[in-house]
Amino acid sequence: MAKLAQTAGLTEIQQEILATVRTFVDKEILPHATALEHADAYPQDIVDGMKEMGLFGLTIPEEFGGLGESLLTYALVVEQIARGWMSVSGVINTHFIVAYMINQHGTPEQKQRYLPRMATGDVRGSFSMSEPDLGSDVAAIKTKAVQDGDDFVVDGAKMWLTNGGTSNLTAVLVRTDEGAPKPHQNLTTFLVEKPTGFGEVAPGLIVPGKIDKMGYKGVDTTELVFKGFRVPGEQILGGKRGGGFAQMMDGVEVGRVNVAARGCGIAIRAFELAVEYAQQRSAFGKPIAEHQAIAFKLAEMATKVEAAHLMMVNAARLKDAGTRNDVEAGMAKLMASEYAAEVTQESFRIHGGYGYSKEYEIERLMREAPFLLIGEGTSEIQKTIISRGLLREYKLR
Repeated sequence: MAKLAQTAGLTEIQQEILATVRTFVDKEILPHATALEHADAYPQDIVDGMKEMGLFGLTIPEEFGGLGESLLTYALVVEQIARGWMSVSGVINTHFIVAYMINQHGTPEQKQRYLPRMATGDVRGSFSMSEPDLGSDVAAIKTKAVQDGDDFVVDGAKMWLTNGGTSNLTAVLVRTDEGAPKPHQNLTTFLVEKPTGFGEVAPGLIVPGKIDKMGYKGVDTTELVFKGFRVPGEQILGGKRGGGFAQMMDGVEVGRVNVAARGCGIAIRAFELAVEYAQQRSAFGKPIAEHQAIAFKLAEMATKVEAAHLMMVNAARLKDAGTRNDVEAGMAKLMASEYAAEVTQESFRIHGGYGYSKEYEIERLMREAPFLLIGEGTSEIQKTIISRGLLREYKLR
């Protein structure tokens, strides 16, 4: 058999891209990830390497200077990067979502203004829906934009911005009073340009600082506070007031495929560490991999890795085909995140006491995997999306 998580039907270009990324991960990310993670240090050299490879423009159309690759290609690249260090995949995830939203929903002027510079990585995107008092209940957003002439004045606070300090373009979902009967129809997406850094980066716009996290270190996660911040009306995504919820949900859909890919990457790495350690560590006169208790764990872990990978690939291919994939993306995200946590914990158990030591890589994975159970919608939210889709499809006539 081939090694785990192989993907059938890839083009030669896709195979070349993945081979290049895998080599980059093995040489430039894995040897440095644990030290950078323990120091909570931003991986600038790795990010610069990704810029040189063109990864920031991987899915941006060629007419705007990108590589024009598919969501599937991107997801497989993310899977490999997360195998090296999940935080690095976080650096490009929000960027990719914002670029996708601009390409799908932006005005011609917005596409021309941002996409060429996003393709080179000179403009870096972040994505903001959550607030201190809400996460999954997006329609209850409180941050508000009030029109004042040609501008809008924004007040409120946003939470959990990945790349909040290192990005210079943020897609922000806020409330605008459209008088619509449904709450989500009163939400608008603004493209907010800002300087990088922390503190009051622009008049009325504050990035308080990095949030100290259990895992997912290195990449900056921040709040974003608006206090009378002025943004031109031309910065409304697509020029469409009240269309923000649908635009954001479209972005989240591809984001869920990305999170599924990250889950696959972590699970692959956890399995690699476990199967290597199990062949090196001996107990009762033979490698522990030859004991049935450990061998069965490896079999179950490998099966979960393969299943999650197949679900992720299916969701990506459906989106690439232009087919609605909310249920399949939810299934992929649910399975990949849950399996990543389970496979990582089994790898931790196989490592025994050494797994509890910061000298071993599995300790880092144990702190990273739980993030995926929450990011881009909890498992319970995924089950809600899946069940609604099933009842819609199987509704009694």
